[in-house]
Amino acid sequence: MKYLVTGVAGFIGSQVVARLCVLGHQVIGIDNLNDYYDVNLKLARLEKINPFTTFQFLEIDLADRDGIATLFKEQQFDKVIHLAAQAGVRYSIENPMAYADSNLVGHLNVLEGCRNAKVKHLVYASSSSVYGLNNKVPFATSDTVDHPISLYAATKKSNELMAHSYSHLYNIPTTGLRFFTVYGPWGRPDMAPYIFTKNILEGETIDINNNGDMWRDFTYIDDIVEGVIRIADVIPKRDDSWKVEEGCPASSSAPYSIYNIGHGSPINLMKFIEAIEAELGIEAKKNFRGMQAGDVYQTYADTQDLFEATGYKPQVGVSEGVAKLVNWYKDFYK
Repeated sequence: MKYLVTGVAGFIGSQVVARLCVLGHQVIGIDNLNDYYDVNLKLARLEKINPFTTFQFLEIDLADRDGIATLFKEQQFDKVIHLAAQAGVRYSIENPMAYADSNLVGHLNVLEGCRNAKVKHLVYASSSSVYGLNNKVPFATSDTVDHPISLYAATKKSNELMAHSYSHLYNIPTTGLRFFTVYGPWGRPDMAPYIFTKNILEGETIDINNNGDMWRDFTYIDDIVEGVIRIADVIPKRDDSWKVEEGCPASSSAPYSIYNIGHGSPINLMKFIEAIEAELGIEAKKNFRGMQAGDVYQTYADTQDLFEATGYKPQVGVSEGVAKLVNWYKDFYK
């Protein structure tokens, strides 16, 4: 099977590629290697996967309409796993145009490529951020998600709507995955698990939002990768009996699906910090502060539909996952 993976120098993308190559697939990976965070980390991820003989890296920006169109025309992919995006809730408040270029224009270019190349299945990254002001937990894909509280979340909700329109108009099977707080080795430097580990090791203060009264559905990277790989083989089909008035928003008469992909058991933020402290053997210097713009109090994934579709449930608990994150960080940064 020939795959395109976008965002291949990213945290999730690089590890999805490694798994696909181990399984014997041919993979073309693209990334624009932007400087949103340390490019050296992105290059190190690429260095880790470059030895796979069935992998080829191409530096392309998703917003490059002609470049993406040419890529799809020349390569004729069977499936696409679209993980590239401008990430970060807080960054979207300060730099909104970056999200329009990558998350909206880029997503549209991928959809157009899939349409013209008649791709068998597009799997793309959405986000738990789409649940916005929802208070009911666990978050279920049957919930309405019309009230995002950051532009990042709004672009991810837009991606789902755009995908549905292409599934409906052109019969392209699309599956959106709402990721819940992914962490582990090779993680993103702008995310709390990485920041906490770095600052505690360096004796710097860590900022703790909402005075520590926050809950996150921390999901270890290996569990995420396994879910992504498995769902790529679960291709949505048309369902002409589906009706808007009666059907779940995560499905459609079109070949379209949405799933949560998370651990399904939220952890209090302070408990997560305590796990890092225990693994490092260092007590953190803490600065307790209020809720920050764009933050949500709790994330909690209902993943039953993903389990029913793939037969897989996350295996890695916080203690094990934090130990692997800390050990990687110490080794990578010496």
